[in-house]
Amino acid sequence: MAGKARQHYGRGGPPRKTSSSTAVLYGLLMLSLLIVILLYLGIFSISSSSGSSKDSPKAHDLSFIAHNSVHSGDGDEENKDQWVEVISWEPRAFVFHNFLSKEECEYLISIAKPHMEKSTVVDSETGKSKDSRVRTSSGTFLVRGRDKIVQRIEKRIADFTFLPVEHGEGLQILHYEAGQKYEPHYDYFLDEFNTQNGGQRIATVLMYLSDVEEGGETVFPAAKGNFSSVPWWNELSECGKGGLSVKPKMGDALLFWSMKPDATLDPSSLHGGCPVIKGNKWSSTKWIRIHEYKA
Repeated sequence: MAGKARQHYGRGGPPRKTSSSTAVLYGLLMLSLLIVILLYLGIFSISSSSGSSKDSPKAHDLSFIAHNSVHSGDGDEENKDQWVEVISWEPRAFVFHNFLSKEECEYLISIAKPHMEKSTVVDSETGKSKDSRVRTSSGTFLVRGRDKIVQRIEKRIADFTFLPVEHGEGLQILHYEAGQKYEPHYDYFLDEFNTQNGGQRIATVLMYLSDVEEGGETVFPAAKGNFSSVPWWNELSECGKGGLSVKPKMGDALLFWSMKPDATLDPSSLHGGCPVIKGNKWSSTKWIRIHEYKA
């Protein structure tokens, strides 16, 4: 029987088996070092599912403001500085800064001016419009899809809300002069007449077409949270300090939901327009229904 062949390794002996494990260890150390550097620079972050973290935002902590980058599909240079601000979870409310360009704001005002009339409110018993001292502004409606500019704005609203253009009512343009206001109210209906076309109103997009020197805030008196913690608290009128408030700023759009995610009406969506103290307030409202609204 032939003997086993002997292997010759030379003077160095058999090759070391630890070379591969050393390389792996070295790679892990380098990866760990890279992650530490990225964490330090703020490029990479590790989220924690624990609710005990002192830095985690609370549901009603209005001092925690979320900023998220958004991109406009219009290719407009003026729309580069756009971002969304979460201002409340009860009601669900968000401000889309620089939603409209200055030219779009001025255009909506110009086409509405010749047709402005005294604003009315909905009679909860009959479902019909009526005059009221609760609402002292003037306004007019624009037919949905009126022209290319209006169509572009309505498409942008649909993208913002994730609700189809066909579910929206026509734009309403409103003008408030000094002393004019809109007392706190709900945008949802409490009658059956107004829900026959499109069902209940689920959300509202309120676009500010002008700045206001003083007053004119949109106030949510039934919102949950510490209202005085918002960064703009000291700039508010006395009316504005009566709840969670948003100051009018040309181009900004306020989205709030009149219904909860479970499809029940949200009483915390109660809102009003504070009296204008100095200047003029121009705004545009888009009410959005649960189903298609036949304009």
